[in-house]
Amino acid sequence: MMTGFLLLFLSGGLPYFHLLERNGLNSRTIFLVSAAGLLTAIIASLFVSNNHEPYLVLAAYLNAVFAIYRATKTTNFYKLAYYLIFINAPFFILFEEKGALYSLALLISLGGIYFIARFYEKYYGSANYHYITGITLATPSIGVFLSLYLIALSLYPPFPNSLFFLSHIFKSGLDLLGYIVVITLFFGNFVLSMRVMTKTLFGRPNTNIHYIDFKTSEILPHAIILAAMVGMSILGLDEVLL
Repeated sequence: MMTGFLLLFLSGGLPYFHLLERNGLNSRTIFLVSAAGLLTAIIASLFVSNNHEPYLVLAAYLNAVFAIYRATKTTNFYKLAYYLIFINAPFFILFEEKGALYSLALLISLGGIYFIARFYEKYYGSANYHYITGITLATPSIGVFLSLYLIALSLYPPFPNSLFFLSHIFKSGLDLLGYIVVITLFFGNFVLSMRVMTKTLFGRPNTNIHYIDFKTSEILPHAIILAAMVGMSILGLDEVLL
């Protein structure tokens, strides 16, 4: 029981982000703490059993619904990234052994969002994306990478997030709670990702903003993340086909 609660907490199945926000911790730190917790849960699940007890799945699900609500209220990339960790926590519990692979794919995609947030913070003063519209036209390099991350987070194949998601659905007999979790969180991930795309990627560039695109050196971490996503996609495709 204690192991289950520990994995639930580390994977973001309990809304400790709310306590960190109330204590004034900045959004970037909260993301790093949450990501470190999830990575610890992924590593720990290699050595201890990760059973999807119904009460653990239900606790994580209720937390995820709350995190979806909070995510609809933000236009900050850091906050969006750590909310998505908590939103996807039920999958870590529900998917058992495949939960670690799904969560690792999630962390890789969110790593891309994190680096874009840092870029925004450096050049625009904050990680807020509300007024920085039309980046597909104004900053095409950022537009391409952000599109890839958001499409992956919205659970579109052939990105690894969706492949591990589909692999579990195809190979596992979900009960009613499992189907409720899968349907709710699929649409939660999809709607939140598409919401960001419509607010940032498309439309006219804001004439009050001096747009800055990636320099060559700033593309490197995103190229590494993209390569990791391709590698995870190959592994995910293998999981679906076997």
